[in-house]
Amino acid sequence: MGIKRGTTLAAVAVVVALTATACGGDDKAGDAKPAGAASQAPASGAGDYGSDYGAGTAAGAGTAAGADSKGAGQLAVAQNEQLGSILADSAGFTLYRFDKDTAKPPKSNCEGDCAKTWPVVPAGDATAAAGMDPALLGEVVRTDGSKQLTVAGWPVYRFSKDTKAGETNGQGVGGTWFAFAPDGKKAAKAAPAPAPAGAGQASGALTVAKDPKLGEHIVDGNGMTVYRFKKDTAWPMASNCTGDCVAKWPVVPPVDKANAKGIVEKGYSVLDRPDGKKQQAIDCWPVYTFTGDKKAGDINGQGVGGTWYAVSPDGKLITTS
Repeated sequence: MGIKRGTTLAAVAVVVALTATACGGDDKAGDAKPAGAASQAPASGAGDYGSDYGAGTAAGAGTAAGADSKGAGQLAVAQNEQLGSILADSAGFTLYRFDKDTAKPPKSNCEGDCAKTWPVVPAGDATAAAGMDPALLGEVVRTDGSKQLTVAGWPVYRFSKDTKAGETNGQGVGGTWFAFAPDGKKAAKAAPAPAPAGAGQASGALTVAKDPKLGEHIVDGNGMTVYRFKKDTAWPMASNCTGDCVAKWPVVPPVDKANAKGIVEKGYSVLDRPDGKKQQAIDCWPVYTFTGDKKAGDINGQGVGGTWYAVSPDGKLITTS
């Protein structure tokens, strides 16, 4: 297999499909339960391939392993907000690895219906991305005699639910499928460097601030205002902010109760996201910050679109503008 260096793909935005996690019980006044909300909870995952296993595959994804599969071509490194650097094919589609495969020796354990949901990437025409070690590329012979591309020994797949470049809907499916990092490991964004001593409270905290217009409201450890989205639900607990939305309204990562000063404890929980990330929820409502807030104390997200509002210490919306 010929190996050469390539170019880096432009950054792509992550699109995530969020799952609902049971939380709370009764919704409070002012936070009415949407009609039919109880029906929004998705079915539990089935098997090692996730809840999408064998159903609703994209056009052309149902072919047998190796049949009519497109080669990866010139690989590229894409930047994903949640995952950091991920490996993509020449068309920008995310490439995945399967935890139940092996790398030493390389072996695929995704056959039959699994390979319909997770089409294999054939070996032969793949070339390394710029900055990627070409020696990481290889191949493995499948049981049907076809050759599958490997990265650092791990067999490479696409996901049939990724219908356009940049999507990462396969990330974390079944707890066994993960996007490739350029080194062949599972993609994961590097943790930010710790704040220098005396730089103030760590970002992994929540506290209460007071604003002349809003009164007492929740802020993160950097003093940035925390918001709720009216289109989310608390029962079942679910986020309806995806794609470009979550790029503008970053999720608040989990904060230990010990670092949540003055915040309601009832319904203080964590929403599991299919991309492997976790989101803090207050009174069972997912919470966010806003990229339009540039410094501590800003409240530029208040009332945006009639759906985004700051959060009171008991988890309620603050609708005062």
